Amino acid sequence: MSNNIVEDAKVEIVGMAKQGVRHPSTKPVLIAAAVGAAVGMFTFVTIPAGIIIGAGAMFYKRLRP
Repeated sequence: MSNNIVEDAKVEIVGMAKQGVRHPSTKPVLIAAAVGAAVGMFTFVTIPAGIIIGAGAMFYKRLRP
């Protein structure tokens, strides 16, 4: 990984798009999105916001462990 987070994110997103579920980041990001949706149902956060927050947090964690 380089020091440029935008370039790293671009490479990761392209890899996830091309490889689909076989990419090592896809499953954790999808699981975090599902957890975010579940949390969104039971809190003041809406479901779409929970999905975005959950997926975004895991995606960032995958970029910068």
